[in-house]
Amino acid sequence: MNDTTILERNRVILSHFDSYSANLVFARIDSSILLPEALPDGASPADAPAAIDEIHEPAAVMNALTARLGLDPALIAGGKLAVDSEFGAWMAGTDGPIRIHLARFSTPDAPRDLVESLGGVFMPISTLRGLPMTELNLLRQVFNLMLGS
Repeated sequence: MNDTTILERNRVILSHFDSYSANLVFARIDSSILLPEALPDGASPADAPAAIDEIHEPAAVMNALTARLGLDPALIAGGKLAVDSEFGAWMAGTDGPIRIHLARFSTPDAPRDLVESLGGVFMPISTLRGLPMTELNLLRQVFNLMLGS
């Protein structure tokens, strides 16, 4: 199993939540909030598979994404970027299930320079209205998890 295979079957939403101000922002790179790329055409929400393959394990996904984006692995090792285990979403793609992971920066401020170096920007949900409906629905799930009742 290589990084390319892992990232074909997984996507990551990068976020930052400031609990003091309740400011929730998402990294948007190009025209998507999913990394390393948007979902394939025709992907739709799905239930989690009965057996989850190791290809969908959060640690492997984050290591592959870090390598693909050229990020410092110390972000993960130091706990500054971690997968939120409470979030879980799945999509049915033409080649099989795609797991959506939520990764949260735990730094005091959103690492805007880091996301800008990837060609992106952090944005609040209210400014992301032009995204595909599948991505907006994922953002709604994240919003409800972090700020919901």
